[in-house]
Amino acid sequence: MPTSKDIVITKRQWGAFYGTDLELQLRRRGMSTIVLCGISTDFGVESTARFAYEYGFQQIFAEDAMASRSEEQHNAAVNFIFKRIGRVRKTDEILKALQ
Repeated sequence: MPTSKDIVITKRQWGAFYGTDLELQLRRRGMSTIVLCGISTDFGVESTARFAYEYGFQQIFAEDAMASRSEEQHNAAVNFIFKRIGRVRKTDEILKALQ
């Protein structure tokens, strides 16, 4: 449950940047690197990642914290898109790096 200090971004399309103030909120806080995960690797996560790349954000993809309708679709997004525009890591590697 969000607290009064949390910023809630409600997305209504596949990508989290389209039609939201996500970019503005990240820039206001001086954030240049984002970690992406989600329920739809090849739709929601990929759409968000493409926008983030065009906006100049560094990206880290938690490949084991996203899924797709098939393993083939998931692997295609991870191997052919994400590896070209960011760093693909396991969740435990990301959490360890943040400590």
